[in-house]
Amino acid sequence: MLEEFEHASILVLGSGTSVGVPMIGCQCKVCTSDDPRDKRLRPSILIRLGDRRVLIDTSPDFRYQALRFGIDHIDAILYTHSHADHILGLDDVRPFNFLQRREIPIYASKEAWEVIERTFRYVFDTEPSESSRPHLKPHLFKNEPIRVAGFVFQPILAAHGKGTVYGFRFGDCAYLTDHSDIPRESREKLTGLDVLFLDALRDNPHPTHSTVEESLKTVEALRPRRAFFTHISHDLLHAAVETRLPANVHIAYDGLEIAIGRADP
Repeated sequence: MLEEFEHASILVLGSGTSVGVPMIGCQCKVCTSDDPRDKRLRPSILIRLGDRRVLIDTSPDFRYQALRFGIDHIDAILYTHSHADHILGLDDVRPFNFLQRREIPIYASKEAWEVIERTFRYVFDTEPSESSRPHLKPHLFKNEPIRVAGFVFQPILAAHGKGTVYGFRFGDCAYLTDHSDIPRESREKLTGLDVLFLDALRDNPHPTHSTVEESLKTVEALRPRRAFFTHISHDLLHAAVETRLPANVHIAYDGLEIAIGRADP
C-alpha cells in the first residue's frame, strides 16, 4: 500500500511528445508561449516512495531532467515501450552507477527489450571495455505483477497503433502513455484509482495516440479521483485546454509533483 510510505509522489519529468515542445523551427503560439507549462520535455515520470526512486522511461532529455529535478539515485527503471523518445537517455544512467556502486535493475517487455538490447549493444556486450558503460540488470515481464524497490507494479497492456505499449498500476495510481486504445481486460485493472495518467496528444485524431476527447471519455468510464493528460504536442496550449476540462482533470506539465497515498491531494 502507498500509505506505508511517509512521503510518496509522482514527479512529472517530461510531459511532451516525441519532438518536445517547443519543436525545432516552429513559431506557433504554443512553441513561442511564455507559459513555462508549455515547455515540454520528452515523456517520463519519477515515482518517489519514501527514500526509493522508480523511473518510468529514460527519455533523450533524461540527463537534463535528472539535473533539473535533483535526482540523486535510482532504484529501478520500468519501460513502457521501445520508441526513441522513451529509451534514448539510457546511457545517462552511468553516473548513478558511479554514485550507487551497484547495477540498476531495468524492466521491459520482451519486444521492448529486444530493441533496447540492439540499440545499446555496447552496454550489454560481455567483452571488456576501456570505456565506462551503464551497469544494468535486465528483467523481462509479460502481464505478471513486478516487485520493484519493495513495491508492486502491475503492467497494463494497451494498443499503440498497430503496436503495443505497457502502462503501470501501482497502488491506486496508474500511468499510461502513448496509447491509442485500452482493451477491456486492461480497463478492468484500472478501477478504483486515485490518480490516472493518460495520453492526450492533441485534439485531432492520430493513428497511434489518444486525443483529448478520447481520453476524457476514458476518464468518464474509469472514474479516477484525479486524471492527468500527458504526451502533449504543440497543438495544445496549456492554459486554454485547462479551461475546458472537468475539475478533476488536468494537463500535466514538467515539474508537476502529485502527492499520492493519502486522502488529500
